[in-house]
Amino acid sequence: MSDSVKIGDVAIGDGLPVYVIAEIGLNHNGSVENAKKLIDVAVEAGAQAVKFQKRTPDIATPEHMKATPRETPWGTMTYLEYRYKVEFEQAEYSEIDAYCKEKGVVWFASPWDEPSVDFLESMDTVAYKIASASVTDLGMLRKIKATGKP
Repeated sequence: MSDSVKIGDVAIGDGLPVYVIAEIGLNHNGSVENAKKLIDVAVEAGAQAVKFQKRTPDIATPEHMKATPRETPWGTMTYLEYRYKVEFEQAEYSEIDAYCKEKGVVWFASPWDEPSVDFLESMDTVAYKIASASVTDLGMLRKIKATGKP
């Protein structure tokens, strides 16, 4: 067992400098411009990485919640509609990837379902963060383990 792991090119472990990961999650509200502002703040604060969340809304939204009305910045919509509104896809993550490279910070995400792991692998993310709600999703955990990434 190794005493350290690598996220990108940086070793993390006992006796090594602190590695700061800024949580962006869904705080971008589905806006790449907001995400870029959050990335800027993270870089200014000294973070080496930023972390997002990735979901397949139709899979990750509980059935009993899908049709539940929710007040959002865009008005009332179903919880499922809201989940789709704040979810980034290929184009948005490609823009975020390029922006993070420009700013010298890495990004990765917490996947919430197996297709999201496949998506993040297609984006060649450097690591995964397991959401506490996902610690019992053995299929997803096995899929993440198979990537060989921390």
